[in-house]
Amino acid sequence: MGIDTVRAGASEETAGSRREQRGWYWYDWACSVYSTSVLTVFLGPYLTSVARHAADADGYVHPLGLPVRAGSFFAYTVSLSVIVAVLVMPLVGSLADRTGRKKPLLAAAAYTGAAATTGMFFLDGDRYLLGGLLLVVANAAQSVGTMLYNSYLPQIAPPADRDRVSSRGWAFGYAAGSLMLVVNLVLYLAHDSFGLSETEAVRVCLASAGLWWGAFALIPLRRLRDRHARVAASAPTGLRQLAATVRDMRRHPRTLAFLLAYLVYNDGIQTVITQASVYGSEELGLEQSTLIGAVLLVQILAVAGALAMGRLARTYGAQRTILGSLVAWTLTLAAGYFLPAGAPVYFYVLAAAIGMVLGGSQALSRSLFSHLIPPGKEAEYFSAYEMSDRGMSWLGPLLFGVTYQLTGSYRSAIVSLVAFFVIGFVLLARVPVRRAIGEAGNPVPERI
Repeated sequence: MGIDTVRAGASEETAGSRREQRGWYWYDWACSVYSTSVLTVFLGPYLTSVARHAADADGYVHPLGLPVRAGSFFAYTVSLSVIVAVLVMPLVGSLADRTGRKKPLLAAAAYTGAAATTGMFFLDGDRYLLGGLLLVVANAAQSVGTMLYNSYLPQIAPPADRDRVSSRGWAFGYAAGSLMLVVNLVLYLAHDSFGLSETEAVRVCLASAGLWWGAFALIPLRRLRDRHARVAASAPTGLRQLAATVRDMRRHPRTLAFLLAYLVYNDGIQTVITQASVYGSEELGLEQSTLIGAVLLVQILAVAGALAMGRLARTYGAQRTILGSLVAWTLTLAAGYFLPAGAPVYFYVLAAAIGMVLGGSQALSRSLFSHLIPPGKEAEYFSAYEMSDRGMSWLGPLLFGVTYQLTGSYRSAIVSLVAFFVIGFVLLARVPVRRAIGEAGNPVPERI
């Protein structure tokens, strides 16, 4: 075979990889609007109002005959969706690795979630059960789709490019979330100008996220390709596969050590995201419009933050860059403790600091974990990664709630979350990632 033929083949393979990478970015663009507009901003308050409309005189609804406070229905439904996702993800992950056909499974997850989200347009009156069902389906589908999407990363990007590719994917997602949130807020705030009631505007905003998800999912589904399976067709499925994955991880203790560190500091990140608005409204006395503006600011700056931290990783390595971000998280929470009440400007500064480290922390954690996965087990290991993320997301809110209950201060509650970043820093710093990558059977990048 001539040199020109080899070069031509390599060039064609590189072009194909870049096409896949560009397609891969678009799935984050497609599904991130669900997290931003639906989960973070609109659905919680709206579904709660629907449940209260259906409640009895004592403020309870009765799904399946169980008495549930209307104000708790949204939180319980989110918890149920996590349980469903944890049960489904190992089955889908093992099936993806066993058959090598990730793309049809990704399509099924994407369009199940998009359809359920679009169906939220019909959530009105006292249809709280419909809202709960659609939320469970959409949230579980998003978790499954994210797991499959993440598992493509080791296949479409060589080791040296994964930090860059992962960071761009997160940046695409935050950019889409920002754009759609701006559109939704214009529609919501000026609903009278569009001839809509406030309720109709919310329903349109919810449904538009589903339509966006379904429309833009077409791009990655056209560009991503399936690979031949590299695991035995007789591999176990479902929860047996999860048990087998855990046993396999015990053979890679340094991969397991990284996953433990990630679970700790990521629980802190997720708790800050979910509880910052409570801190802003209850402790600082800020208006709802200020809180929504802060969410938008976080989304916008997370784009720049993810790209900037991706560049830093090329110079200092992903592990050191993540460690630096954990220091920044710690300092940000410490500063948040001293924020004066009734001062939106300082809260916006805090939101800006969160945005700058948010996307990069998550993107680089994903790319670093991808190096630690034995070849052929991408979906299986990312299933454990996603499930562990979802399964541990209760610990931070629990600490936040218990601290508030004991002290009566949201300032003490928010600063208590520093523990997750300090412990996560110590655990991550102790992981010898170069040895972990080699033990997983992967090439070690020059910078990691």
